[in-house]
Amino acid sequence: MSSFADSLRDPVTYAVPVFVLFIVLEALSLKFLDDAGDFTGYEAKDTRTNILMGLGSLVVNGTARIAALLAYAALYVLAPFHFDARQWYTWVFALLVVDLLFYTEHRAAHRVRILWAAHQAHHNSQRFNLSTAVRQKWNPWWELLVWVPLPLMGIAPWLIFTTFSINLIFQFFVHTERIDRMWRPVEFIMNTPSHHRVHHASDPEYLDKNYAGMLIIWDRLFGSYAEERHRPTYGLTKNVNSYNPFKLQYYLYGEIWRDVRRARGLRTKLGYIFAPPGWQPSPAPVGSDALEPATA
Repeated sequence: MSSFADSLRDPVTYAVPVFVLFIVLEALSLKFLDDAGDFTGYEAKDTRTNILMGLGSLVVNGTARIAALLAYAALYVLAPFHFDARQWYTWVFALLVVDLLFYTEHRAAHRVRILWAAHQAHHNSQRFNLSTAVRQKWNPWWELLVWVPLPLMGIAPWLIFTTFSINLIFQFFVHTERIDRMWRPVEFIMNTPSHHRVHHASDPEYLDKNYAGMLIIWDRLFGSYAEERHRPTYGLTKNVNSYNPFKLQYYLYGEIWRDVRRARGLRTKLGYIFAPPGWQPSPAPVGSDALEPATA
């Protein structure tokens, strides 16, 4: 039980005071330094919403972590080989494979509407600052499913969560406009504020780009990389004018439900759930009596 209790200690929780400190420092720098420039800055209601969504995420994810650890432990027992967590290469391997799976999960969350319904909570602020980093979803089920292969590969469940928490802590620091570009080798390999600003943009040329957690090389390898060429417009292509955390977390599930209810034909219903966000069925040919769209 002691070992299990130790596994529940999330490094992200211990990092919260550091997050608060850097949010305050960034806000003060934007307010008082002459070089603040034309940044989105902080706005009281938006920042309050970010913090409330972050606190809610700690509660939800902490509860989900207990169930996931139990499930992963059962799968870990079935693994034919167990990596030794005392070896440095195990940590390197775990960090790399978790980062690659994060890229995969993150990309799917932007391209499948039912997954986007959860993930969009992190994107529906029209501002971009360190407080935006804690604007997290309350629906972690998709990423928990994505980690299922890891215990079967012999990675200890506690190590999965620890390396993922390291990944999230790293990502906190890329949510800022106060850093322009970094040293070119760093920009080529690592996710940076410049890369992540692109990811949070609603500009057409930036949509669905730069899914990286820690390493931008995944985006370069798999064709989803875009360079920051102008200051992004942050938020969604269709913004939600609300500061209510519950609405911001769940409104898209309601839209999906309404679309599915009024859709005609199974293919169209499934399209509204699993097609990319913004998908619409093609109109039937003129004069056609078909109930199904020509394509989906």
